[in-house]
Amino acid sequence: MKRCREDIYQYLNFENGQIAIYDAVNPLASGRRSLAKEFAKQDIETLFIESWCDDERIIEENVRRVKISSPDYVGWSSEDAVKHYLTRISARIPQFQTMEEKDLNYIKMINAGERLIINNKSFGYLSNRIVFYLLNLHIKSRHTYFARAGVSLEADSYKADASLSEQGEDYAKKMTERLLQHRESEKQAMIDRGETNYELKPLTVWTSTRRRTVETAKYLHEKGYKVRQRSQMSQLNPGVCEKMSERRIREEYPEEVAKHELDPYHHRYPRAESYHDLAVRLEPIILELEREQNDLLIIAHESVLRVLYGYLMACNAADIPFLEFPRDEIIEIIPESYQNEARRIHIPNLPKEIIPGSPQDIKIPVPPSGVPSPMVGGIGSPKDGFSTPQSGLRTPREPERISQQHVDDVV
Repeated sequence: MKRCREDIYQYLNFENGQIAIYDAVNPLASGRRSLAKEFAKQDIETLFIESWCDDERIIEENVRRVKISSPDYVGWSSEDAVKHYLTRISARIPQFQTMEEKDLNYIKMINAGERLIINNKSFGYLSNRIVFYLLNLHIKSRHTYFARAGVSLEADSYKADASLSEQGEDYAKKMTERLLQHRESEKQAMIDRGETNYELKPLTVWTSTRRRTVETAKYLHEKGYKVRQRSQMSQLNPGVCEKMSERRIREEYPEEVAKHELDPYHHRYPRAESYHDLAVRLEPIILELEREQNDLLIIAHESVLRVLYGYLMACNAADIPFLEFPRDEIIEIIPESYQNEARRIHIPNLPKEIIPGSPQDIKIPVPPSGVPSPMVGGIGSPKDGFSTPQSGLRTPREPERISQQHVDDVV
């Protein structure tokens, strides 16, 4: 435990860390006070979060969905694993003291968000944001789908809010047909497994306010699906680099190019946005995404999908600018107990020229991250042994073609 605290001190004091999660039971009031005093010696504010649940239905459902899939229960039958874990919970109860210390900061979440009790001794900005975040969480499972917007009539322009081209219309129709076909096949698979009364959750669609995303959702809207337009989901602003070739950007902004190649997540070209700026802009979307209980399809530009995917799949910040979402694939993200799972759904019969991700023809090596990103090599879930770098800095391993976002990411 001492080494764990030393790691936290190192991270917060010397690695620009803002929040560290000290994951432990901390069942006794005396132990919690002692822990808070230890952190206070390093000028670290402590916020305790307690999850209190006395609803037997929620407890058993959580054990079945989450706990028995842990490494502790490999090879166990589900019934034996559930029984054993419930016994472990009962064994800990006599030594547990619920949070009531008036001198400590704490949040007590009751029955998975049914109620929150807050003791605000010295909350700062981050503590209040954590409260707001927890208020938006739920434990109900739902699927999230990502799809690119169709090709527009002026695909190389950020400022022009152009309608879909003929190829874009064809893509929108085929994407809709493939997604609905996939959902029906998932429903049939559940019925074949014996869940005869299984029904799909309602599907909600989010787009930006740009015409190309709204029109990509047209066929779903015509079929009666609810479509919501979200202004925060507009693509990353390329600033002065709009419609500029890579060669011209290198000639006119050599210093900016050097900064971008060192830190493509945080760097912004003149009058442009960085990916960090975009992530901040998308914070309300992320909170509402957590609150959403229906299945959700997000139709957006690739820059937006990169940030949202990076959040859901715990990608390194440095990798987010390099995630690829080709148009012939819908990405399906399924919540799992210890890591989300991501799958590709292929959209057949699309013309080759509209499939590549934007940036087109750019091949950039991406270092390993907490998740195999949606790149040519495949898509997967977080792996053990990786962490997220704090700064987002990424040293190129070879000269890169610049501006994933600023040359081509207006489509």
